[in-house]
Amino acid sequence: MDNNAIEYIPFEEAIIFDLLQRWHNQYPAMGVMALVPEAENQQIPLLQSSCQQLGIPLTGAVFPALVTDDGWRNNGCWLLRLNQQPPSHLFENIPDRTDTAQDIATKLEPFLELADDADKPTLFMMFDSMLPDVGTIVENLYLNLADSVHYAGVNAGSETFQPMPCLFDASKIIPNGVWCMLLPAWAGMLLEHGYPAPDKVISATSAEGNRIISIDWQPAFDVYKQLVLDECGVELSTDNFYQYASYFPLGILQANNEVVVRIPVAIHSDGSIVCVGDVPANTSLVLLHAPPLNESQCVTQICHRLQTDLPEISGWPLLMFYCAARRIHLGGDTLKELTNLKSCTGATQLVGALSLGEIGSRRIWEYPMFHSAALLCGSWKY
Repeated sequence: MDNNAIEYIPFEEAIIFDLLQRWHNQYPAMGVMALVPEAENQQIPLLQSSCQQLGIPLTGAVFPALVTDDGWRNNGCWLLRLNQQPPSHLFENIPDRTDTAQDIATKLEPFLELADDADKPTLFMMFDSMLPDVGTIVENLYLNLADSVHYAGVNAGSETFQPMPCLFDASKIIPNGVWCMLLPAWAGMLLEHGYPAPDKVISATSAEGNRIISIDWQPAFDVYKQLVLDECGVELSTDNFYQYASYFPLGILQANNEVVVRIPVAIHSDGSIVCVGDVPANTSLVLLHAPPLNESQCVTQICHRLQTDLPEISGWPLLMFYCAARRIHLGGDTLKELTNLKSCTGATQLVGALSLGEIGSRRIWEYPMFHSAALLCGSWKY
């Protein structure tokens, strides 16, 4: 085990260059993945400059905040060394592409043909959170690649849900894109949100991309607002919408009674609701209630599955992404949940970021889905 494969460092040019040079001297074919908090996005050129000088491939994304053992950080950055740069590609201008999933599959298939069936890689993706159809892209990717990879990924960007360039390599930083990397098989990640499915079901009778236009044939916000008032006693308005909507997400009800979480983040003037992640028309929806930490089984469930599906996870850094909506509804208890997660997994440290949507499955090789309000976790064994 190399305890120096991950570093949390300040944005100081000399410190960045010294670290990358030491790494590069030891691993000449290396690459680096960078996780940067939104407050430091103007400092990314310092990192790009060092990577250009040393000839190091850079894969990076901007998130609302970073995750450390001590909680949330809005300064500095995480640098994760890849001893051998994996196959990766930054896809730009996603809204202008006719078939993003096919483009990704075509780019990756030559590398997958070389992979051993017993050692299938993990396709790790970082999307711009402003894309309205991430869920559809992931579903279509599965149709193209099936079980040739394990799927995991996150949404990057701003917690304000305003457009911003949030994906970068050694020479540019862009919006409306997705990073795709083929990580080693051990880099598999699992996902959990811990929301139970309630009994009352409603229907998204009209929807486009990530916008729910009508629920049960009425303007979506009117129905959602009344449901929250009836079941939770909270009166929503345009002013307090995002504050409370994170506590009362919508769930897409699956045939097996599992739910895929969608966080409402905005209301349009026509009464439609914008969510993080697309919602197909005629989907069955349920109003979810965020369980308090002392009633949540989320950490227990994901730890059990990590230890079952990804053995030897204990004793390694835990790469994890924690949804911004989850931080809102748990408030101060998020730090307790992080502490519980580290203790339960036996991780040496927590490494990651606050994300705006998570991609994955609850078990290795299950069908991948785009979620919100979830934890996405896996070990980093370099």
